[in-house]
Amino acid sequence: MKRIALLILPLGRACSRSAMFKQVWHRSLLFAVFSFSHFLPFATAQTEVSNFVPGSTLEGVNYFLPQTALRITVVCEKTLTTPGELNKYAFRYLRLNDVPTATSTAWSIKDVTIEPYGVPDKAKAYNVKVKSKTVAPLVSLTHDGLLLAINTEAAEESLPALPQSVPAPALPNPRQYMNQEILSAGSTAKMAELCAQEIYDIRDSRNALVRGEADNTPKDGQQLQLMLAQLDTQAQALESLFSGTRQTSTEVFSLVYLPTQETERDLLFRFSQISGVVDRDDLSGQPVYISVRNTGSLPQRQENPETDKKKAKLEKGIYYNVPAREAVSIFDLGKTYQQTECSMGQFGYTEILSDVLFDKKPTTRVTLFQDNGGLKKLEQ
Repeated sequence: MKRIALLILPLGRACSRSAMFKQVWHRSLLFAVFSFSHFLPFATAQTEVSNFVPGSTLEGVNYFLPQTALRITVVCEKTLTTPGELNKYAFRYLRLNDVPTATSTAWSIKDVTIEPYGVPDKAKAYNVKVKSKTVAPLVSLTHDGLLLAINTEAAEESLPALPQSVPAPALPNPRQYMNQEILSAGSTAKMAELCAQEIYDIRDSRNALVRGEADNTPKDGQQLQLMLAQLDTQAQALESLFSGTRQTSTEVFSLVYLPTQETERDLLFRFSQISGVVDRDDLSGQPVYISVRNTGSLPQRQENPETDKKKAKLEKGIYYNVPAREAVSIFDLGKTYQQTECSMGQFGYTEILSDVLFDKKPTTRVTLFQDNGGLKKLEQ
C-alpha cells in the first residue's frame, strides 16, 4: 500500500462585497480532469493538495468550502374584493349594509421560513494535485464543487421544493341562475327587484325542504343535502350581485440572502398591504428586516504566535470550517415573523485536518456538513 500525502493550501484572501443582500447565481465549474457531480475514485494516485493558482494547468481536483446562504420563503394571503353589479340596491331590497362599492386588494403575511444552504466561498478554494503510481482516497463533491466527504459516499442535499401557490376558487356566474324575466329586465332597478324576489323564493324553498313541507321533499338524507347545497349555491350567486365577492388566494415569494457580516438590522424586503412583497427600493411598502447575531456558543480563537508558526509549516491536511452559531430573525417594527439558529461557515474560522490520519490509515472517513463546511463525522 502506497502512503497517502495530502497537501492543501488556501487559494487566497476573502473577497469584499458591497452589499449584504444578493441573489446567489449557481455557476457550474469545469475542471480539466474530474467532474464535481460524481464521486471521484482514483485507481492509482497519491493526493497532494497545493496552493491553487488561477489559470494553473495542474492535474487534480479543485474544491471549495462553503459559506452559508439563506433561502427565505414568504407565504402571503391575497384577498380581492369586487363590488356587486347591483350594490346600489343592496339595502333597499336585501337590507345589506356596508357592501363594497369599489374593487380593492388586501395582502397579509401568513408564514415565513428560513432555510440555510451552502454556496461556494471563492476565498476558500483548494486544489488536490494527483501524482501517478500512488493510491488516493475517494473524494465526493457537489455539482458546484463543495467538498462533501473523503473515503466515503455522501449524497448531495437539495433544498425542499417551494410550497405551491393556491389560486382563489372559481366563483359561480350569477347570470346562470337568472330566469328569463330577470334577463329581459329593461333597467338595472328592475333587474335588482326581480333578483331580490328570486332570492326570497329560493330561501322559501329551502325552508320548506328543511321543515319537510315541500311537495318534492326527498326521503333520502343524502339527496336532501344535495338539494339544499344547490339552493345555497343559487342564492349565494344571486346575492353576490348585491353584496359583492371576496376571493382569497395564496402567493409564495422566495428570495436569497447571503450574510457577509453580522447585523442587528438589515433591510430584507418591503411589504405593502396593497401590493404584497415589493422590492427594497419600493417605498410603497413597509420595511421588513433581518438580523444575524452571534450566539457566543463558539469559543473565540486564541492567537498564539508559536502555534501560528507551527500551523504555517503545516502544509499537509484537509481544510474544513469551524462555523459560528448565528441567531437569525426576520421582523418589522411591530412583529417578529420567524426566528431560528444555524451554523454559518463564513463567520467561523478554518482548520486543518492532519494528514497523519490519511498517511497511515487510508480508510479514514471524513464527512462535512454541506451547508457550512463543518466537520460532521470522522471515522477510522
